[in-house]
Amino acid sequence: VPNTFLDRFRSILQQNLQDADFNVERIGEEMGMSRVQLYRKIKALTGMTPVELLRKARVARGKQLLESTDRSVSEIAYDVGFTAPSYFAKCFKDEFGISPGEFRGTNK
Repeated sequence: VPNTFLDRFRSILQQNLQDADFNVERIGEEMGMSRVQLYRKIKALTGMTPVELLRKARVARGKQLLESTDRSVSEIAYDVGFTAPSYFAKCFKDEFGISPGEFRGTNK
């Protein structure tokens, strides 16, 4: 059943979001697949690459933290596994069409 595969994949992502060194190779190891096998299967099931899904999950978690905590955008960026707050801000804006700072301003 492909759902259990995706559920497992998403669960592994969620458990490792805060680890900036977490990457597709590590996801593959956790799932018992090569990076290439994982890439093909995830792409076939979702239309996105594992890297895109990891970034999406990190940005989504960042959005939750912006809504639920008073931590700075930089702190949140590091908390969700980005090594550069500016890159987190760029990805956030790409995903939601608004910067993290603007988002926080509209959700206070």
